[in-house]
Amino acid sequence: MNEKALKTLEYTKIIDQLTEYASTEMGKQMCRELQPSCDLGTIRQSQTETTDALTRVRMKGSLSFGGVKDVRGSMKRLEIGSSLGIPELLAVSSLLTVAARAQSYGRHEKSEEFPDDSLDERFRALDPLTPVNNEIKRCLPSEDEVSDDASPGLAKVRRSMKIVGGRVHTQLNSILNSSRTYLQDAVITMRDGRYCLPVKAEYKSQVPGMVHDQSSTGSTVFIEPLAIVKLNNELRELEIQEKREIEFVLAALSSQLMPYTDAILSDLSILAELDFIFAKAALSRHYNCVEPKFNNKRYINIKDGRHPLLNPKQVVPINIWVGDSFDLLIVTGPNTGGKTVSLKTVGLFTLMGQSGLHIPAFEGSELAVFDNVFADIGDEQSIEQNLSTFSAHMTNIVSILNEADANSLCLFDELCSGTDPTEGAPLAIAVLNFLHNMTCRTIATTHYSELKVFALTAPGVENACCEFNVETLRPTYRLLIGIPGKSNAFAISRKLGLPDYIIDEAKNQMEQKDESFEDLLANLENSRVTIEKEREEIASYKQEIETLKNRLQQKEERFSEQKEKMLSKAREEAQKILQDAKDTADQTIRNINKLAKSSGVNKELEAERTKLRGKIQDVDKKLAVKKTAAPKKAVSAKKLRLGDTVRVLSMNLKGTVSSLPNAKGDLYVQMGILRSLVNIRDLEMVEEASITGPGLSGTHTGGSRGSGSGSSKIKMSKSFSVSPEVNLIGMTVDEAIPVLDKYLDDAYLAHLPQVRVVHGRGTGALKAGVHRHLKKLSYVKEYRLGEFGEGDTGVTIVTFK
Repeated sequence: MNEKALKTLEYTKIIDQLTEYASTEMGKQMCRELQPSCDLGTIRQSQTETTDALTRVRMKGSLSFGGVKDVRGSMKRLEIGSSLGIPELLAVSSLLTVAARAQSYGRHEKSEEFPDDSLDERFRALDPLTPVNNEIKRCLPSEDEVSDDASPGLAKVRRSMKIVGGRVHTQLNSILNSSRTYLQDAVITMRDGRYCLPVKAEYKSQVPGMVHDQSSTGSTVFIEPLAIVKLNNELRELEIQEKREIEFVLAALSSQLMPYTDAILSDLSILAELDFIFAKAALSRHYNCVEPKFNNKRYINIKDGRHPLLNPKQVVPINIWVGDSFDLLIVTGPNTGGKTVSLKTVGLFTLMGQSGLHIPAFEGSELAVFDNVFADIGDEQSIEQNLSTFSAHMTNIVSILNEADANSLCLFDELCSGTDPTEGAPLAIAVLNFLHNMTCRTIATTHYSELKVFALTAPGVENACCEFNVETLRPTYRLLIGIPGKSNAFAISRKLGLPDYIIDEAKNQMEQKDESFEDLLANLENSRVTIEKEREEIASYKQEIETLKNRLQQKEERFSEQKEKMLSKAREEAQKILQDAKDTADQTIRNINKLAKSSGVNKELEAERTKLRGKIQDVDKKLAVKKTAAPKKAVSAKKLRLGDTVRVLSMNLKGTVSSLPNAKGDLYVQMGILRSLVNIRDLEMVEEASITGPGLSGTHTGGSRGSGSGSSKIKMSKSFSVSPEVNLIGMTVDEAIPVLDKYLDDAYLAHLPQVRVVHGRGTGALKAGVHRHLKKLSYVKEYRLGEFGEGDTGVTIVTFK
């Protein structure tokens, strides 16, 4: 990859940030050496690893690699038979400890949310060598200490040293107490590894022994009394033995590690790779990145891309694409409008994506794989561009043209600027036309109007502009593809206070075609702004219409519910009135019959009685029988299936089809506990899956109707609205049993296969009472306590026969 482009596009700054997220030195080195790849398979594998690491961090938290030391040198020493020192052994132990922690972190149960991923094999390949590591930890608690029980010999030597040391201190304390006047201080000190007493120089002859040292002033001499010389010699010999025992312990530990040098080096390599991969995941999480899609069609489509090095609170996302219907994009617009940032964003995203890094953009962004990325972008933009600047840029452009091909991405900022526009514009067109002819994906920024015309006329070339608000004199940083930009020099100058006569003079200096072209661009810009405003207004109107539609629909539903309730209430009241009238009429008829027997006017009374009953029956029919409405959705015999939900119009009941229609169109419909033979013309298809019953229609005296008695309708109405559970919490056993009985009856009539009885845990008395009652019910097949997810022991599941 082009090294100059990596620096120009600030790829190296991203790598510096990536390196900070790595914990191990080898992981940091891998970050520093990360380069964009040109192999699509390698890129996708690297992107997948980054995604899988990010998923693990989100699901299980971060994995720490602190403690991983580079032990490759120590392993070389082991291979040639050398023993390792305490720091080296502790470094190996620390590495194995991290390997064990990583291996535990890598284990997970496979599920839809957490399937096997590309990192599983690495985690499984780790070998923490737990027995050897535990032995090192037992023998070496720290870098400055070897445990007493590291070996039997070491424990014995240290016990002897404590005994001899105690005898030395006893002797010295005795001398110190008897010769206190000769001593400078009443302390015991060490010189050359031997115990001494600080004696005043004038009394050194009074304390027989060996002089080991003298103070800088000469007033104090450090004397080893003769009485402890032998003990000090013995202590010295024990210290030498201790050193030999420690060397023996280190040699033994080293010999235990020798067979596992390859496993340790493998652990080191895997942990470094994981550290590198999780560093990429941490960078992705920091910038809120996504995994880009990659294609080999040289097509770039960045959605809401945010340059990672800009302030996230101020950066404006851009949408940019190239390589589909056009391969050359010319971006125009005023300075500080975001043109350079757009160029750098495309180039940097390409480099990051090909390096296996996620990009800060919206989900679904696409990147292409390029063999090389070239960039001619000047970081310093000045209005005083001279020949040397032009020469430097042209040297870079020549180098790009010599190396670029169809699999390259070329980015030019202010192409061929810094020279006479009459020569610079044609030169820029020639350069872009050369790259366009070889189908090289190219994005260039410019101020030249000639390039805008070139983009409008040449096939496969597209204009784009960075939006600028002339009213506020501020760029919006939005990139608009398909619209050429306008420099707005005159408008900006007028806003800043430049007199109109100077601006008019400048316009007179412009060629007529240039002025017309700028006016055309201004008209296009005004039209675009108007269309965008109208589009926003239309979207707002659509949202408002949708809201009003929903409100109206809710009102209609509420009105229908209220209407049904009112009608049902009216029918019930009419039924009561009719029943009272019936009772009164019957009583009157009975009285008349009694009188008729005695008065002898039987025939006339019987005629009046028949007339009265006829009128009552007419009223009864009008109230009880609802006029059958035409079906809203006719039922087709061919499309009708068993189990379909239908409405029986004559009964105003919903039910399920339990048999297919015969030649006459008759079929059976199950409506709760009622199974009735109806004609297909009396049915209406409904979309609801549940069966519900209407209000009660009244009790008929004749009994000739097929709708059943009033009592059966009450049972059916109850069964249609049964809940799958009953809550008895807070009740006593005596209060709960009647409630439970009524609920189980309703549930059984509703043909529910099983129900939940919620009684809670508590003291267990309510649960025991419920179970005792369930044993007595003949229609209960079985019952059991709830399992995990069903309510555990606070719930009983009841299954009906």
